[in-house]
Amino acid sequence: MIGLTVRQMHYFDALAQTLHFGRAAKLAGVSQPALSSQIAEMEQRLNCRLFERGGKSVRMTDEAVALLPRIERILADIRDVETTARRGRTAMEGRFRLGIIPTVAPYLLPRALPELKKHFPALLLELREAVTTSLVEDTASRKLDAFIAALPLDHPGLITEALFPDRFFLAVPSGDPAFASPPVPPESPALERLMLLEEGHCLREQALAVCGNVRPVAMASYGATSLTTLLQMVAHGLGVTLIPEMAAGPAGTIPDLKIVPFQEPMPQRMICLAWRRNNARHGECVELAKIIRGLGAVMLVA
Repeated sequence: MIGLTVRQMHYFDALAQTLHFGRAAKLAGVSQPALSSQIAEMEQRLNCRLFERGGKSVRMTDEAVALLPRIERILADIRDVETTARRGRTAMEGRFRLGIIPTVAPYLLPRALPELKKHFPALLLELREAVTTSLVEDTASRKLDAFIAALPLDHPGLITEALFPDRFFLAVPSGDPAFASPPVPPESPALERLMLLEEGHCLREQALAVCGNVRPVAMASYGATSLTTLLQMVAHGLGVTLIPEMAAGPAGTIPDLKIVPFQEPMPQRMICLAWRRNNARHGECVELAKIIRGLGAVMLVA
């Protein structure tokens, strides 16, 4: 009998996520020697090598890659059992894995994390920042409990709860004469200089939808992966970019950058919380949505 323990599977999962013994130990909340010892015992019981150690690098073997989805399913089932057992007790306690898209995370989390800690001191929040498609896949496969993104989300297995609208503005070089007299019509020829995030970011598709009557050409030779990078490029006169309202306040401190509005009705996105339909933590997700929804109004600029 092999006799793997739940603890070993937790440590295996942490190491598979991080591919680093130190970070895996921190994620699992144990010392590095303790984690290493349990991984070695797991390999001994399975009679196979799971991780190749080479200096500071760690690589999963083929056996570990094949084993990972099965262990993830087992751990997800255990979490569902624990959640079911907690019903009727304090909501939002224990480990909760929350995903969030990059164009929301830096602006929402500084306000949301202290608020969640105040309301739910027993909550152990694990965060993952990724593009929407990855968050949808990870939530559907039970690697995440819920995630924050922008609607629409085309997945029949998800429940979505609208949080707050987030209007779009335009970030332009401060001395650009083409934007001397805002608001900006969405068909303005100056938007041909629109710079976009790389493929996979939902803000890219939203920008193309907002400015659908122009053909953005400025991103032909760039592959920006963050809004912060785009804003710096704008400030140096390389083009213009779409900016969500929640980011407009912090962006106002960047030298040589100007935030201007679109003509009414201003385009916007709807931020939402999403989780699996069969998630045993449905009630906790609803409670989480309520807290974050209350933060929406105070985050946005006037």
